[in-house]
Amino acid sequence: MLLSLVVPCFNEEDVLARFHTHVTKELDALEGDFEIVYVDDGSRDRTLPILRDLAAADSARVRFVSFSRNFGKEAAMLAGLRHAAGDAVVIMDADLQHPPELVHRMVALHAEGYDQVVARRTREGDRVTRTLTARLYYR
Repeated sequence: MLLSLVVPCFNEEDVLARFHTHVTKELDALEGDFEIVYVDDGSRDRTLPILRDLAAADSARVRFVSFSRNFGKEAAMLAGLRHAAGDAVVIMDADLQHPPELVHRMVALHAEGYDQVVARRTREGDRVTRTLTARLYYR
């Protein structure tokens, strides 16, 4: 099975190298092949040059798409899905708010026969004020 990881990016120069190292380590531990499709959503920082370097260093598994301007996360996800060649696709933010460790569990559930596996964030461990603020915001 080929697993595609689609990663929308917007001004992620501060975390991109750390994200890539962390997620690649997690993906290397999986059985099967993987590819990472980064989508630069018109970043104004050094995100695009970093993506070029990552793709050049591992051209067999890392590709990128670059937008001329910011079109939004949804457009970036769609572009990544269009360029993904995998049998299964995981969409993950580059800012490490989506723990790369969850990919193992998601792939395992997919192998059990689930068509879609969606991670849902919990508020366990968050401060009470943060939880209340988030609930008010989303209400």
